[in-house]
Amino acid sequence: MSAPDTILDTIGNTPLLPLRNVVPASGARILLKLEARNPTGSMKDRMALAMVQAAEDDGRLKPGGAVVEYTGGSTGVSLALVCSVKKHPLHLVTSDAFAKEKLDTMRLLGAKLTIIPSDNGKQTEKLTKDMIREAHRIAGEIGAYITAQMDNTDQLAAYTKLADEIWEQTGGKFSAFVQAAGSSACIRGVSERLRQHDASIRTVVVEPAESAVLSGGPSGAHRIDGVGPGYVVPLWYDGIADDFEAVSTADARAMAFRLAKEEGLFCGISTGANVTAALRVAERLGSDATVVTIMCDTGMKYLSAFAADLP
Repeated sequence: MSAPDTILDTIGNTPLLPLRNVVPASGARILLKLEARNPTGSMKDRMALAMVQAAEDDGRLKPGGAVVEYTGGSTGVSLALVCSVKKHPLHLVTSDAFAKEKLDTMRLLGAKLTIIPSDNGKQTEKLTKDMIREAHRIAGEIGAYITAQMDNTDQLAAYTKLADEIWEQTGGKFSAFVQAAGSSACIRGVSERLRQHDASIRTVVVEPAESAVLSGGPSGAHRIDGVGPGYVVPLWYDGIADDFEAVSTADARAMAFRLAKEEGLFCGISTGANVTAALRVAERLGSDATVVTIMCDTGMKYLSAFAADLP
């Protein structure tokens, strides 16, 4: 195997790990795709590279051209990495609702930040739309390319590759794929590709219980970084998922701590939501089932938020 030319060449091809202790009583298997093994510790490295590369390839983003994005944190960190390597100035619109570690990392990687105040640290539909509006304003003002993750279909190619990795690593032998939805790009890209491989594999989308809008619930406030924007996003369409699981912030947080203590997997709260939902799905499907879900990112990005619960 040849050595990578840049850090960007190390994105993807992450391990798939069976959980040994956090398991359903039915005896079904849970497999966790360790996206924390990407360079910034997040699955979003995949989509950040795909969005920038596609825009460079077709001329929308010129050499040295500026990039703008709105972000809950992980996309911003990933774009900051990609843009630092590719020499694109980056301006990110984010909020104090998201982990301080993410905001600090964006700055350390060279991004300029605009911070939109939140309602007491909560993610809401209003906050999401305020961030989007400000990012478009800045992009227009400075003449930058806006990656606009909520609308950008270039990123789907990254999640097609993720689906192919899962298919190859399991030998195609699994029952369901479970993943939380933010922009819906991951759940859409993986679902569409898996159905090309085997239409019997079920796709289950995870939402914050406080804001389960894709399954028809009301918009609300929650504290699960990176998911549940509070409205039906442009990349979503009916039929992406076969089923829905609503997981509360409290349950997702508790599961993140359980994964650290019982599996040695230090993850973020969205991963806690994924595993909570995967356990429910596995129980329903029975003892012969294998359920695949995602470790979205590393818990190192949330140390300050987790500190209040430490002994």
